[in-house]
Amino acid sequence: MCYDWGESSQAAVLVLDGEAGWVSCPLFSHPAVYNYTTAQSAGHDLVWYRLLDGHDLEQPIPYSARVSRERERLWLQPAVVNDTGQYICMLRNKSSCSRIAVRLQVLLRDQAVRSAGCPQVAMAATEALIGFQQGKTLTCPNLQDASKMADSDPTVNWTYVNQDMSRCDPYPFWDNHREQVRTDLQIHNMLIPYEGLYFCTVWYRRRGGSLSFTRSIKVSGIYPTTLPKDPIILHPTNGKVFPVRTNSDVHLTCRGQLPFIIDKPEREIWWTVDGKRVEQLNDGRFSQTNSTTDDHRDLTAVTILKITDVQSEDLQRNFTCSVKNARGSMARWVQLEEEVSLPSVELGCGLGVTLVLMLLLFVVYHVFWLELLLLYRSWFGTDERHTDDKEFDVYISYARNSEEEQFVLSTLRGVLENELGYSVCIFDRDSLPGGNLSESILQSMQRSRRLLFVLSPDFLVEKSFSLLECRLGLYLQRCQRASILAVVRRSVSKLPCAEAALLRRAAICTATWRGRRSEPRRSRFWLRLRLALPVRPLALGRRLIDSTSSHSDLAALALQRAQRIRNQNRKDRAAQSRTGRRASANHRKTPSRGRGGVWREEGLQRSRRCSGCAGFMGQVEDRRVEIRGETQMQQELRNGTDAVSETDSIIPDPAHKTHSHAPSPNHAHDIHNPASSSDLALSGRQQEVDTSRTSEENRSGEKGEELKLEMAPTAPQQKTPPSRSFLRCESFSD
Repeated sequence: MCYDWGESSQAAVLVLDGEAGWVSCPLFSHPAVYNYTTAQSAGHDLVWYRLLDGHDLEQPIPYSARVSRERERLWLQPAVVNDTGQYICMLRNKSSCSRIAVRLQVLLRDQAVRSAGCPQVAMAATEALIGFQQGKTLTCPNLQDASKMADSDPTVNWTYVNQDMSRCDPYPFWDNHREQVRTDLQIHNMLIPYEGLYFCTVWYRRRGGSLSFTRSIKVSGIYPTTLPKDPIILHPTNGKVFPVRTNSDVHLTCRGQLPFIIDKPEREIWWTVDGKRVEQLNDGRFSQTNSTTDDHRDLTAVTILKITDVQSEDLQRNFTCSVKNARGSMARWVQLEEEVSLPSVELGCGLGVTLVLMLLLFVVYHVFWLELLLLYRSWFGTDERHTDDKEFDVYISYARNSEEEQFVLSTLRGVLENELGYSVCIFDRDSLPGGNLSESILQSMQRSRRLLFVLSPDFLVEKSFSLLECRLGLYLQRCQRASILAVVRRSVSKLPCAEAALLRRAAICTATWRGRRSEPRRSRFWLRLRLALPVRPLALGRRLIDSTSSHSDLAALALQRAQRIRNQNRKDRAAQSRTGRRASANHRKTPSRGRGGVWREEGLQRSRRCSGCAGFMGQVEDRRVEIRGETQMQQELRNGTDAVSETDSIIPDPAHKTHSHAPSPNHAHDIHNPASSSDLALSGRQQEVDTSRTSEENRSGEKGEELKLEMAPTAPQQKTPPSRSFLRCESFSD
C-alpha cells in the first residue's frame, strides 16, 4: 500500500543555469512525522524519480558525478535547463510506501532579476531584522550545506545594494560599521543607511570543479529591543463622551501604537460593543474598518467603528477599543451622548445682520469720516475761547499783490467770518501803521489760535512780506507750539525754498484748493479746514456747551475770564498815554499808506476817536450803567456844571482837571432823561479829551516830559512784554 501526498505546497525550487542546486524531500520537513535516521534504521529506502517537462512517464534518476544523493537531498552540481521538472521522493519498504512531489525550475541567466552591477539570484531573499544602534552577524544561507559537499572550505563574496536599487557596492564598504569576518558579514552598529539587500556568492570546489551559488538577504532596521514594546492607545481618552444626534451616522475612531516583537509579530486592534466584537453582533448598523502605518515594523493602527442610524438605546451602550500584541494589551471605553442642538438659523441671521451693519458702518465712516469728526467735536469739543486769552481764531498769511490776495479777501475771509463764525486776523486790515513791523506781526500771530498760510509760488519770494510771516510762524511753531495750517492755492512742490517744505511738515492740516470742486461748503477742502480750526459748538446756545462740561470746569473758566478782564483793563490804562500821543500825531499828518498797500483813512479817524476810548472803554461802560441805575443822581444832574463834574470823575486824566465847561443847553431835557444827559456828557468829555491831548503835543519839551511822567501808570508785569503795543481801535456808540 502506497500513500501519495501529491505535489508539495511549498514554492518551487529555483536554480540558475550553471549554479549548484539541490532538492530536499518534503517528507522530512516535519521531523516529528518522518525522520531520515529513524527511517533508515527501520529498513526504509529513499528513492527519487522525476517527471521532466514534455514527458508523460516518471523515470528513475540516474546518479552521476553531476547528479547525486546526499541523505534526503538530491544534488545537481551544476544544474542545467533540462533538469526542469517534477521530482518525486518515495520512502518505501516491503509492505508500504509514501511519496510526495516537488517542482524544480532551472532559470536562464536572462530570466533572473538583476540590478545594475549586482549578482543574479534565483531564490527569494531571506529577511534579517536588526535593531537600531545594535549589531548582528549575517551568514550566507545554505553555506553549511555547501561545506558538506565541498572538498575544501568555501569562500563568500558580499555585495550591498541600497534601498532604491540604484547602486551596487562590493565589499569592502565605505564605512567601518560593517566588516566581513571570514565568510560572515558583521554589522556592528545598525543605522538607517545600512538597510537594503545584501548578496552573498558562495564558491567551493568539488571533484576538481569549481561550483557556486548566490543567495540574498534583506536587512531591515527596527526600533531597539530595549525600548518598551507594550501596546498603547493614543486616542480616545478613557471615558470620553462623543456628542451625537439620533437618526444620524457617527464614526468612532480609535488610534493605537503596536510595537513589533521579533519572532512574535502578531498584533491586533478592534472595537467591542457591550463586550462583543463587531463580527459577533447581529446588527448590520455596526461596521469596522482598519488601517495601519508602518514605521520600521512598529505599526500605528487606526480602527473606525461606523454606526448607522444612531438610536436612543445606543446612548446606553458601552463602546470599548482594545489593542494587543505579544507583550500585553490595553483597552479604553467611550460613550455616546445626545447633542444639544443650537439655533443655527437664528445665529446665522444674527451674524449676517451684524456683518451687514458693520459693513454699512464701515462704508459710512469711510465716506463721511470728516463730517462725523466735525459732529463729534461740535458736541463734545472744548471751545478754546473759554480756555485762553487770545483775540483771534486764525491769522491768515498770503502773498500780496497777487491772485491769492483776491482769494483770501473774497473767498477765504468771507466764509470763515460770515458763514463759520471765526474771528480772522488779516494783518493789513487789523493792524495800525507805525512801529516795528516784525514785532507787530509777531504780536498778531501770538494773539491768534491758528496760523493759516496760503501757499503759492509767489508766497516765498525773497524779501516779501509773506516770507517774513512764514519765518515768524515757523519760529512760533518751534518755540511756542503754535498750530499751523497750510492751504495750497497753487503747487509749490518745485520751489527750491526750504520754508515750503518746513511749512508742510509742521502743518497739522494741509488742504488743497481745487477750484470749482472746492467751492461748495460740503467739499473736503472746507471740511478739512474746519476740522483743523478751533471748535465751534452747534447752534443750540450756550447751554449745550455748558451741559458737556462739569461744574468745576465752568467755575474755572469763569475765574479765568474774570482774571483776563482785570488784566486787560490794566493793560488798557497803561497804553492810554501812548495811544493818545500817537493819535494826536496822526491828526497833524496827512493820511498815510498802510503796510499792505491800502490807504487807511478810516484808520486815522478811528485813531482820533479811540485815543481816549481804547484805554477807558471798560470804565465808561461801567459808569454809564451806574448812571442809568442810580436814580438819586437825577437831582444832581439839574445843574449842568454838576453833570460835567460828575463826567470828569469818570476819566481820571490829570491834564484836564483845570478845564471848565458850560452848562448843557438841553438842561431841562436832561433832568427828565438822565441817561441821555450822561451820554451827552460823555460825548462832550470825549471831544475835550481829544482837544486837550492835541494841545499837549504843542507844549514845550519840559512840559511834555512832566505830563508823560504824570500820566504813565505802573503796568503789571506780563509773561512776554512786547516793546510796543498796537491796540485795535473800535468806534464807541450806544
